[in-house]
Amino acid sequence: MDLEALNVNWNYPTNIRSGIGRINELATACQELGMRAPLLVTDPGLAELPMIAQAVNSCQELGLRCHVFSQIKANPSIENVTDGVSVYQQNKHDGVIAFGGGSAIDAAKAIALMVGQNRPLWDFEDAGDNWRRVCTQTMAPVVAVPTTSGTGSEVGRASVITDTDLQLKRMIFHPNMLPAIVILDAELTVSLPAKLTAATGMDALSHALEAYCATYYHPMAEGIALEGIRLIKNYLPRAVVSGNDLQARAQVMVGSTMGATAFQRGLGGMHALAHSLGALYDSHHGMLNAILMPYILKANRSAIEKRIERLSRYLELEDVSFNGFLNWIVNLRDELAIPHSLAEIGIDDGQVNKVGLMAVKDAAASGNPIQFNAQQYSTICLAAINGEL
Repeated sequence: MDLEALNVNWNYPTNIRSGIGRINELATACQELGMRAPLLVTDPGLAELPMIAQAVNSCQELGLRCHVFSQIKANPSIENVTDGVSVYQQNKHDGVIAFGGGSAIDAAKAIALMVGQNRPLWDFEDAGDNWRRVCTQTMAPVVAVPTTSGTGSEVGRASVITDTDLQLKRMIFHPNMLPAIVILDAELTVSLPAKLTAATGMDALSHALEAYCATYYHPMAEGIALEGIRLIKNYLPRAVVSGNDLQARAQVMVGSTMGATAFQRGLGGMHALAHSLGALYDSHHGMLNAILMPYILKANRSAIEKRIERLSRYLELEDVSFNGFLNWIVNLRDELAIPHSLAEIGIDDGQVNKVGLMAVKDAAASGNPIQFNAQQYSTICLAAINGEL
């Protein structure tokens, strides 16, 4: 398939414009949503790159008053959201451009939600019917522009925000948090270093894989997860080795979006532990999922073995057994220079019991094929710390 064939528009699960050079449509996308003064939310690193200046200039050339807010941490906090809301209101913006990786897009979506609310952010945590508390009429419209291929936050209806007081991650949810327009331009990911390309790509794999293994009945999401895994298998190694391979970059980006579309079916133990460890250690979310992946798969074996064998046949692995699949995951991590243990990224066993208690309460835990208790999560975490697979 040539690059021109990848230049398409989709309307599932939202308005998606995919293709090289589609970033040039950013300003007109804002206009379509009625924006006259968008706030571009990004992270501090991206804020210094030419792509952000070019995005702002393209908006200004069409008469849009566009400013940048970039005070976003790698694991966005409630303070980041509050600061963004203040900037939005003080400068009388009327929409949000979510531009960057998952952290920036999550923060941007939360800012767009909170600009019109009179309740605190945690009142909209994804629990029960909390989402019904949202005043939807005053939410800001969002155009999302991902610059990594991992979180898939551009097609998510939630944001993961760190509660710095309690040292835990909370999921804020409302169906209308789904960005109205998404621009998937793989050219924006070309400058992403190999290490981050690998970590974010493995994050995308974790979304599709956990969605595929989740217990909630959603055959459409299961099918999307299946193909998302295949795209990442075939193209992520290419994208890591050759960052200028636009074909590979584009396919991994689509695979990432598919993974996040699929995980409305559910996530699982990888994310339950990754959210907990990320809140305590401020570690990269994608890297955590990448390291945890084989340990959670092994722990879930009794519940997912037949399903994994079916997946292995679809992926055309040489060994379609569960062990064959697990070996493929481990070999893929080695190929991408992903560490084998959490200890290699500075995580020790000092808080392993606390991690277990946090993981069992995490929203992602409900989708895991086996409902592990806190001690079981602590045991899995300890194995991942020590690299004992």
